[in-house]
Amino acid sequence: MKKGTLRTIAVLILLLGIAGAAIGWYVYGKIFKPNVEIASNQTVDLYIPKGATMQEVYDSLALLNVIKDFDFFKRVAEKKNLGNNIYPGRYKLTDGMSNNSLVNKLRSGKHQPVNLTFNYIRTLNQLAGRVSQYINVDSITLSEQLNNPEIQEKYGFTKETFSGMFLPNTYRFNWSSNEQDFLERMSKEYKKFWKTRSDKAVNIKLTENEVTTLASIVQSETAKAEERKRIAGVYMNRLEKGIPLEADPTLIFAMGDFSIRRVLNKHKEIDSPYNTYKNQGLPPGPINMPEVAYIDAVLDYERHDYIFFCAKEDFSGYSNFAKTYNQHLKNAKRYHQAMNERKIFK
Repeated sequence: MKKGTLRTIAVLILLLGIAGAAIGWYVYGKIFKPNVEIASNQTVDLYIPKGATMQEVYDSLALLNVIKDFDFFKRVAEKKNLGNNIYPGRYKLTDGMSNNSLVNKLRSGKHQPVNLTFNYIRTLNQLAGRVSQYINVDSITLSEQLNNPEIQEKYGFTKETFSGMFLPNTYRFNWSSNEQDFLERMSKEYKKFWKTRSDKAVNIKLTENEVTTLASIVQSETAKAEERKRIAGVYMNRLEKGIPLEADPTLIFAMGDFSIRRVLNKHKEIDSPYNTYKNQGLPPGPINMPEVAYIDAVLDYERHDYIFFCAKEDFSGYSNFAKTYNQHLKNAKRYHQAMNERKIFK
């Protein structure tokens, strides 16, 4: 073979080698170099629901608009068989992730849990709406389950008491949790909570549901931590003496109008088992979902001789307490005058 021919072959081989190296480097870069672009100091969450298809994952990623070369990402995902390794959950994407690292993250199933927080909840329907903001549940479906008598009975409650199973707090959930997952978790948390408190309920001669019901009333009466146990003590004194609770928040709950700022005599005539002016003892169930601090306040209520209380006339949120009806009337008169001056008539 002539030297010129050999030289030509050698050059071709060299060029092919260079081309191959260039292609290899290009492919390597497409696989391992950054392909996720997110604004500095920010993260983006990708949510994958249960039963999601590969196309649905692609569609969700496309909507986030953070992958620079989407076509090559899809090639890497297909080569690494992501379609057969889809795990539901919430995945945190960070700036600079490569196609390889993103696919590996999704394949691993190591998703980011969410902190589900609920408090200041009055009704089961309101709870359903709040929970649906955190995990992959439909608020209407969850609301239907929360109001289903069979489900309420399954967990040991009635229509009136079921809201007491849901203790306001922050809970870690997988975003892909469904309605059943939520209910089971709340039941577990409820049992765990009362395991260390049931003896206290027995000691004050109330059931767990009755403690929760009274705690819900106390929570509606005050936002002041220093007064929780004292107000709980007032109601315990009234229960022990057979005096109607006469708790205004129960009337507001019965009417279903939470905008009422001033309870009037006409409100006290409402025909409802939640009317604690007409009915002696506790109402059938909680009027909200009381926080743990209020439940504990009832279990460790303050022992005293107060029978009455009403809000202070300075609108500080604190209360005036009284042992006699005459003193209570004086306190109430000052408060009503202050409401009149502020033109609060309903």
